[in-house]
Amino acid sequence: MDKQKKQQFETEVIHHGYDSSIYQGSLAPPIFQTSTFSFQTAQQGENRFAGEEEGYIYSRLGNPTVKMLEERIAALENGEAGLAFGSGMAAVSAVLIALTKSNDHILCSQGIYGCTFGLLQLLKDKYNVSHSFCTMQTESEIREAIQPETTCIYVETPINPTMALIDLELIVSIAKEKNIKVVVDNTFCSPYLQKPLDLGCDIVIHSATKYIGGHGDVIAGLIVGSKEMISEISMTTLKDIGGVMSPFDAWLLIRGLKTLHVRLDRHCDNAEYIFEQLEVHPMVEKVFYPGDKKSEAYPIMQKQMKKGGGLISFTIKGGKEEAQRLLNELQLIKIAVSLGDAETLIQHPATMTHAVIPKENRELMGITESLLRLSVGLESKEDIWQDLKQALDRL
Repeated sequence: MDKQKKQQFETEVIHHGYDSSIYQGSLAPPIFQTSTFSFQTAQQGENRFAGEEEGYIYSRLGNPTVKMLEERIAALENGEAGLAFGSGMAAVSAVLIALTKSNDHILCSQGIYGCTFGLLQLLKDKYNVSHSFCTMQTESEIREAIQPETTCIYVETPINPTMALIDLELIVSIAKEKNIKVVVDNTFCSPYLQKPLDLGCDIVIHSATKYIGGHGDVIAGLIVGSKEMISEISMTTLKDIGGVMSPFDAWLLIRGLKTLHVRLDRHCDNAEYIFEQLEVHPMVEKVFYPGDKKSEAYPIMQKQMKKGGGLISFTIKGGKEEAQRLLNELQLIKIAVSLGDAETLIQHPATMTHAVIPKENRELMGITESLLRLSVGLESKEDIWQDLKQALDRL
């Protein structure tokens, strides 16, 4: 087989970047659990620090296990290079700090993760990097929202937690014209369902804690982009701020990646079934799901996503009290933040993941007191629905 030939996603996700023959035939990649690397000579050490010779120096600057993961995620996203971080927020922070300086402006999708909102506020308060929000639904709206100081457009699609979709081709067409970088948080989709770089975006970010890890046992972040951009971030905001990934966490993610496509197919199938049931329950007011064929955004989903994903948000009749009561009635489904695990998880964004966002901002984003976010797991879809139904019925 020609090893240089790019293979199908399902093959690349298992094999890319690893040759077992180099490691005594070990089917599982080794974990290079070391903080530093020795040099054969003083000259070799000097050459590596000067960038004149390839090789490892110190695991904050690079590690073979971590590098294997970085190369694999880059291949899966169809990017030139990848970079691993100790958390999703370490990845977000490194990218936004690298792309901005004092007095710059970041344009964001209307609705972002609570900690990303907190980071943007910190950048504004400490370093005078401003930000604003835009629904990004029309060309005129996007053009109007771009400022002379805008250096970065930061997008979540689907948006956390409202599931709203952004047309990435539309964003890119405007951004390229104005030489503005487009950054996409692709956590909700993973490269199996959506590839923003193929649509012209500049950087993809993942909280690898979620679908890429898939088992709720690792905290990690990943980014993918051009070699030039990734190298710049690697040698500045990753190296000097130091939010690096451990070799063992990289190994866990390589292991998790091997079943990404199989898991996501099941997540998507289960979510579609749960969506159909929620839609007709009398206590459910509205359901938000990218795979909703009746949604105005469905053509965007068809254009840039492979399937509808494994996440659903829905509002119930009532407010905070009813939402929390529903959570307390659940038996199988776990009340927990995060997503993409084998277990079905549910949370109340207004008081949990997005509690840091002021109420008026949350409401503008569509995050009401009656909104719940459901990460549909890998259990029997009938069992998941039965648990939701009995809790809804009790309301």
